[in-house]
Amino acid sequence: MKQTTNSILMIRPVAFRMNEQTAVNNYYQKVVDGLLPATVNAKAQQEFDAFVEKLIAVGVDVTVVDDTLNPDTPDSVFPNNWISFHENGDVALYPMFAENRRHERREDILDVLEDKGFVIHNIVDYTSAEEDGFYLEGTGSLLLDRTNTKAYCALSPRADEELFIEFCEDFDYAPVIFEAFQTVGSERKLIYHTNVMMCLGDTFAVICSECIDDKKERKMVLDSLKENGKEIILITEAQMNTFAGNMLEIHGAKDKRYLVMSAAAHQSLTSKQIEQLERHAEILSSSLDTIEACGGGSARCMMAEIFLPRK
Repeated sequence: MKQTTNSILMIRPVAFRMNEQTAVNNYYQKVVDGLLPATVNAKAQQEFDAFVEKLIAVGVDVTVVDDTLNPDTPDSVFPNNWISFHENGDVALYPMFAENRRHERREDILDVLEDKGFVIHNIVDYTSAEEDGFYLEGTGSLLLDRTNTKAYCALSPRADEELFIEFCEDFDYAPVIFEAFQTVGSERKLIYHTNVMMCLGDTFAVICSECIDDKKERKMVLDSLKENGKEIILITEAQMNTFAGNMLEIHGAKDKRYLVMSAAAHQSLTSKQIEQLERHAEILSSSLDTIEACGGGSARCMMAEIFLPRK
């Protein structure tokens, strides 16, 4: 299986704001004082549109679907948490921690993709787990090494171990399970999504290994990456806090590889890290300051990769 794709789904926000329901365990979200909600949304739309333009300019196949005003979905700009698309034509739907995020799941989006020529064979639906209070938030919670059929998951209130193992059994991935922490005030708290502390490229991995407090678990994760020949690029917790772990490798025209990240993430990297990354892919960055501050997510969260076959 391929690790990277040229096709991505993105949802354009219409009522973006800080989601009070996700802020309880997403410590990246901030209240932006003095800005009216309409201003926050307008800024988010500007950032979104500029980001999409940059992707299209390098030959990425971007499917943009507009969010709807009803129901209220302030986090709709992060579709990778509720859906994933697979090479065999399977689509997975995921159980979401925040009640207002569950409304982001829209069947009409599948119709849009089918109209574009993508083939959907089967829907694997895990959403009933919400009724029992268990969650697994898509490729935010689980990182797929598609080529080596391994899935990495940092357990958290939004990433349930049993659900993760069920996913791995259904999709034939070997599970790599650990816990990752960040410092919040004077406490170490679980990181809400694996994809803020780790990025899996085709030939490399970016990881904040210092977040894995248990030394045995840390060694196990790093050994697993090395075993598959990935160059490991370590980032610090301070860099992770600027979303330097929230990157995605995709390819553009003529199969050229790009590593997509926010401007803040790019600015936090050292020249040595940039040199390491650029051996694998060209860096493409875009300013996402409002989306990062209010949404607590970044570039990777905004892109749901489409691996579906085409007609």
